[in-house]
Amino acid sequence: MKKTEGEEPESEQREATRKSGVAYAAGLSIFFSVLSFMGVGWALDRWLGTRWLMVTGIILGAAVGLFQFVRIISRIDK
Repeated sequence: MKKTEGEEPESEQREATRKSGVAYAAGLSIFFSVLSFMGVGWALDRWLGTRWLMVTGIILGAAVGLFQFVRIISRIDK
């Protein structure tokens, strides 16, 4: 296949695709961490009759999600 002007080599395209996939996974990790911990907190609130565990779950989910985000994003340059 001939290389046309402005076209990236195939290896550069693969690398860009890999990096965008890693970034997408990092963003999803935050979302699903918060959603999961919020759900657990909500369920515990309903079961125990409390009102603060869902908020705790959101905060804990954000912390876990941020940790995962940083861990995944650090792989982009490797």
